[in-house]
Amino acid sequence: MILFPAIDLKDGQCVRLKLGEMDSATVYNADPAAQAKSFEDQGFEWLHVVDLNGAFAGESVNGAAVEAILKATNNPVQLGGGIRSLEHIETWLAKGLARVILGTVAVRDPELVKAACRRFPGKIAVGIDAKGGKVAVEGWAEASELGAIELAERFEGAGVAAIIYTDIDRDGVLAGINWDATIDLAEAVSIPVIASGGLASMADIVRMTMPDAQKLEGAISGRALYDGRIDPAEALRILKGEPS
Repeated sequence: MILFPAIDLKDGQCVRLKLGEMDSATVYNADPAAQAKSFEDQGFEWLHVVDLNGAFAGESVNGAAVEAILKATNNPVQLGGGIRSLEHIETWLAKGLARVILGTVAVRDPELVKAACRRFPGKIAVGIDAKGGKVAVEGWAEASELGAIELAERFEGAGVAAIIYTDIDRDGVLAGINWDATIDLAEAVSIPVIASGGLASMADIVRMTMPDAQKLEGAISGRALYDGRIDPAEALRILKGEPS
């Protein structure tokens, strides 16, 4: 079970949003590369990065910050936000990303996602961001009529490495992960699912160890880590099943 610390990039800085609203950003670190190194030093083994500006613009905006992060950490990094073409995917993987997350394009052009999976096996994740169970795109600015499970099922057997499932209504507000919806999704497909949005406390960490959550690959934490609501050493110990 992996706990993915999150670095959300806005205007080159490490921020957290509330409910996906860009004007509600709180800056936590002006040096994302230093934050990435700090997470590695704390014992985390993966890093989840989102180019927030890129998600709205449809192209990479915080590329310099992402490249600095890649130089600063030895941990594998997965990146989402504004990645919309095979060429863009190839460019980022060549720079050292472990995994590229495709969100809006998974709705708009699922065949591109499948082609990317064939061309870059094990390197493509799909980001499913849902509001009221319906998928949102374009940096959460636009809703669709597509259900989260319906979208996930389109990629069954395509070679998608993971699905990152975010409940927008819980993102950045420390309301707790929507375990029911996340586990329902994980049970509906064979693709590994990563929970995102709302992880609030050590209680959520303990919840990750429950039997029904074991089918998940892990969960992403942002604000709770930055606010000190989660103790990294204790959280990692619990997830590894080590005695206190």
